[in-house]
Amino acid sequence: MTEPRDFNSLLKKFGYDTAGGFDEGRKIAVLLGLAAVLLATASVAVVLGAYDITVADVYKTILVHLTLGDVEGLPKLHNTIIWDIRVPRIILAVSVGGALAIAGAVFQGVFRNPLVEPYILGVSSGAAFGAALGIVFPAIFISIQMPAFAFGALAVTLAYLLARSRGETPIVTLILAGVIIGSIFSAFVSLLKYLADDTALREIVFWLMGGFYYATWDDVILLAPVVFICFIVLWALSWKLNILSMGDDEARGLGVNPEKYKFVVIALATAVTAFAVSLVGIIAWVGLMMPHAARMLLGPDNRFVIPASLMMGGCYLIVCDTLARTLTSAEIPVGILTSILGAPYLCYLLRNKGRVIFG
Repeated sequence: MTEPRDFNSLLKKFGYDTAGGFDEGRKIAVLLGLAAVLLATASVAVVLGAYDITVADVYKTILVHLTLGDVEGLPKLHNTIIWDIRVPRIILAVSVGGALAIAGAVFQGVFRNPLVEPYILGVSSGAAFGAALGIVFPAIFISIQMPAFAFGALAVTLAYLLARSRGETPIVTLILAGVIIGSIFSAFVSLLKYLADDTALREIVFWLMGGFYYATWDDVILLAPVVFICFIVLWALSWKLNILSMGDDEARGLGVNPEKYKFVVIALATAVTAFAVSLVGIIAWVGLMMPHAARMLLGPDNRFVIPASLMMGGCYLIVCDTLARTLTSAEIPVGILTSILGAPYLCYLLRNKGRVIFG
């Protein structure tokens, strides 16, 4: 089937409201503007911190590393704070924010509901259980990240298998299966909290609140390529996601196998979410707020929503993480700030009955 270039014409064909949309040229300009905002946000965040370093020294340190200059000539403390702590932390925040945001865009498109987030199928509960296992039984698991990723992916797999019936995976059944599996893993997390000693219990609680306390270049090297690859593949499939967002019957009418593409995009979104959560813990609201904000700004076309979500998610987490490490002398878990800022936004969505885009 030949894919039409204008998604709005298809939306109108199936009765969707496209009023207020921009032409593609203006949407591209908006994406370029978001990229500039992301770069500016990161540039400001890198100079802010508890240790006072001049702006010139900050950018001199970064420039020396980027140009492969004489690193040994830099003040050791400046090099450690800027290059080994702040820069990887900011890049990791962009990667995690982007991962959760594009995953949220995918889930909202597949489920046709702007109130859906990446954790809807139980990936957060599964990852929390895996992380708790790694914390409570460190002799068995060599790291927290491995069981967190494995059980996060397992939770979504179980939800998908539970919902699948007669070769189909109804959306409502899939959501209910995710709630069930998530509840089971949440109960297991509570059991491990009960069994854990005080030190392990404290570590579990901090992991559940999410944060970039221990961000390193190793984390960046692990996550950034995964986010980039998943982003490219999902962006390439954005037209299929556009069709899926109109419903299974419309997708079949346009020659698209909805079950095949639902499986592919959900698997990719789950993988990138599980990977991000396994490294930094559970950070709420990013995957709910940013895709919805991108749709309000650019309309429902996922060719623009997915890259916009990635950049907006990165900006949002940079801001939240910068506040988390600068507001007080003791660092605030970033998951607390994202939840505080996200709750009023959910109230706004509920007041509008979640129908701003998909109504």
